[in-house]
Amino acid sequence: MSESDGANIRLSITIVLIGIVIYIIFSFSEECCNDNWILLDEKGLKKDLTQKLFGQHIASDVILKAVVGTLRGPVPKKPLTLSLHGTSGTGKTFVSQLIAKNLYKNGMSSQYVHVFVSTLHFPHLKLIHQYQNDLQTWIRGNVTICPRSMFIFDEMDKMHPGLINAIKPFLDYTTQVNNVDYRQAIFIFLSNTGGDKINEFTLGVLMNGMERESIKLNQLEEELSLMVFNNENNGFWQTCLIQANLIDYFIPFLPLEFKHVMRCVKAELESRGIINNNILFTITSQMEYYPKEEKVFSMKGCKTVPSKVNLVVN
Repeated sequence: MSESDGANIRLSITIVLIGIVIYIIFSFSEECCNDNWILLDEKGLKKDLTQKLFGQHIASDVILKAVVGTLRGPVPKKPLTLSLHGTSGTGKTFVSQLIAKNLYKNGMSSQYVHVFVSTLHFPHLKLIHQYQNDLQTWIRGNVTICPRSMFIFDEMDKMHPGLINAIKPFLDYTTQVNNVDYRQAIFIFLSNTGGDKINEFTLGVLMNGMERESIKLNQLEEELSLMVFNNENNGFWQTCLIQANLIDYFIPFLPLEFKHVMRCVKAELESRGIINNNILFTITSQMEYYPKEEKVFSMKGCKTVPSKVNLVVN
């Protein structure tokens, strides 16, 4: 072998090695649908649900088991479908963020996490047929790109039933729909429907001298699913998702008490480097509570805590 042949071989090897290095760097810098970017942090999710989600023992337990069971077990028979119910500020949106944070390296910023808000993305009733086609195309296209995609639908109680039914083919017990496998996808529905009933039930438990932690999922889930199905003012009303039993879990979010709001305020203050018990108690006390006489539950949960902190701290 001549010297020039040896040089050519060395050059070829160098080019190949450079290509491999560039590929590796590109793979780790650009989000991809693989284990480098999508991998469940089971311990992280458990810790976040335990330490950051306040007053929701049912949701913490069920969501952890549902997510871990789906992602750690064999390929599921259908996509994981969670329907989260409760009044505003109880943690429904926050939970979906925690799931994304512990599944996707980029969390909610991941290109594989998709959020739809009914009043924002589907505002016009006359365009319902266009919305149906657009939504199906969007879901199909994104699952084709990444089977482990997550779709979060907020304000489900305001979504047109026709739109909800348009999602049905992707949630069913089937291997493929038009050559696309949806079984690894995750669908999360957020709704205020049933919140008043959940609050009423929780208040009854407390007034009878029992702890809120004594409330079990089966005490609320069946009644919640029936209420969601039969309430004509709710987006789920008479939809095929419920008729075909395609919702895996109806998860109630209980109303928050003073002690839970205090934990929210404390977490917000600590995130700003503030540790002051007087400020903590002042802000928590300024929140609105109901019923009028007993003042057991927070009117808005933890939703307005950051703005309240701004007023007092500034």
